Amino acid sequence: MILTTAERAERQEEVVDTIARTYSALMKTDEGARAVLLAMPEIFPWVRHLNDAEVREFLLELVGAVRDAAELDVYGKVPGVVAGWRATARIKADPEEYAEALRPLDGTDFGPVTTPEAAT
Repeated sequence: MILTTAERAERQEEVVDTIARTYSALMKTDEGARAVLLAMPEIFPWVRHLNDAEVREFLLELVGAVRDAAELDVYGKVPGVVAGWRATARIKADPEEYAEALRPLDGTDFGPVTTPEAAT
């Protein structure tokens, strides 16, 4: 648990809200969206391993997650979106691993999967 002042919490919420509104406003125009897309490799260098459509999809998911943080106080989505796309970029960065991920399954059924809680 982290203790903070109400004033500090308000300032943090204002920062998140400002960022969310800025991204949303930029995404409403072609020029703004293009500017944000061009900035993505500076913000997230690993996007170089994603294709253009994937970078756009990542950006839209990220903007949605930031808006949820600002409007609904749901902050956990932002790190999840970034982690998911970073994992995708990591797989695509290794040609052998990426080829293996794209290989069709051979149809082997390994049976039901149990959750870690059920296995204990």
